[in-house]
Amino acid sequence: MQDTGSATTSALLSLAEVEAALERIAGKVRVTPALSSEALDRAAGARLVFKCENLQAIGAFKARGATNAVFSLSAAEAARGVATHSSGNHAAAVARAARLRGVPAFVVMPEGAARPKIEQVRALGAEITFCAPTAAAREATAAEVVLRTGAALIHPYDDRRVMAGQGTAALELIDQAPDLDLVIAPIGGGGLISGVSTVVSARLPGARTIGAEPAGADDAARSLAAGRRMPLGEARTIADGLRAPLSDSTFAHIQARVSQIATVSEAAIVEAMRALWEGLKVIVEPSAAVGYAAILEGKIDVRGKSAGIILTGGNVDLDRLPWQAR
Repeated sequence: MQDTGSATTSALLSLAEVEAALERIAGKVRVTPALSSEALDRAAGARLVFKCENLQAIGAFKARGATNAVFSLSAAEAARGVATHSSGNHAAAVARAARLRGVPAFVVMPEGAARPKIEQVRALGAEITFCAPTAAAREATAAEVVLRTGAALIHPYDDRRVMAGQGTAALELIDQAPDLDLVIAPIGGGGLISGVSTVVSARLPGARTIGAEPAGADDAARSLAAGRRMPLGEARTIADGLRAPLSDSTFAHIQARVSQIATVSEAAIVEAMRALWEGLKVIVEPSAAVGYAAILEGKIDVRGKSAGIILTGGNVDLDRLPWQAR
């Protein structure tokens, strides 16, 4: 299998890698806005700045990491195509980046993935292979696809090229709001917070990076508390983008650069999602709402502070919103 750029046994990601990624993806992804709401600020007793990656290309921050990884490949590597596994947003991001580069994309998606995400990946021209909805099945099926096609694997998060690309969201956020006291990012596999924490620790040394995750998929919080990577187990959460386990590499970044991980209830995720729709007038998916959910539940103390919150995506099935009667 091709080298995935894993940082598992190498040094932590550097600011220079994130800055290089920003240059590489310039013009290929959007510079997303940072929005605020007076009503949400009053409710929190803080200044909240929301980095709207839900308005990113393909509707999620994943466009950043996938684009950086795909355009980091040599011409010979890219010619054989790219492959990945994902519940949706990273799949679409890799498919889009492959289309931009003019190479094939092969995507493994779990059975039961959200219909709009499947349709988006298909519309972007990727070949989809479905698998059982487990991390092990996704990894195994992706390995089979790589063996069959010779495509270069772009892992959703255990890839320093992907981590660097995701970190570009924090570079933009700090340019847009340079006086932040803390930056909050959701944690699934950990690629986003690895990139974000790299930028915050280098560019805002007095600020903290805080992670947020569902209580039903809390391997990052348990791992940080235990001092070693803990298994995810069966993830039970509406936040489908956060059902991935940490890798050794992403956990190393969390240990070194993340000061706290807050876990939130499913009810808080739904409440936060709706509050953001109403307060910011933008669509966010459940995974994107966990950072604000942690504020609503009082898990992160933001009173009197300036907090940046990364809204990771906005791809939802409008016929199955969590506050609608089924």
